[in-house]
Amino acid sequence: MIDTLQTFAASLPEALTWVGVFLVAAIPMVESYFGSVIGVLIGLHPAVAIGMAVLGNILSMLIVVLSAHAVRRKVTARAEPREESARRRKLRERFDRYGVAGVSLAGQALLPSQITSAAMVSFGASKNAVVFWQIISIILWGVAFGVLATLGVSFL
Repeated sequence: MIDTLQTFAASLPEALTWVGVFLVAAIPMVESYFGSVIGVLIGLHPAVAIGMAVLGNILSMLIVVLSAHAVRRKVTARAEPREESARRRKLRERFDRYGVAGVSLAGQALLPSQITSAAMVSFGASKNAVVFWQIISIILWGVAFGVLATLGVSFL
């Protein structure tokens, strides 16, 4: 999959490869970290690759958070609570233990930012807190992987 996305971004005209990185990083599971790597590997300046990957990931996360918040507001206004599935209960336990900051910063190692952010908002976390910590996490993961990719490319 990463090869296909890398080929897509590289196939764009040179002046638009940054758009390809932006679009690729908006895809869940690609995120800012793989988007940064793809950008570096196709030859973008690391700052541009990381920046576009971070912005693409943030945009898709914002769309999901705002949508999840709107859905939660409508559902909680008229529905009574029902029993959680085992998987959702496990996610809620981790959320209760680590909070918004912990889930945002570590959660990307396990799940896409879009899924963790939607889950946190559905648990009742503040939309603003989720957005704030997810942006920090997306930036940190994107920079870390972009720098590692840059160092790896420079060793080749």
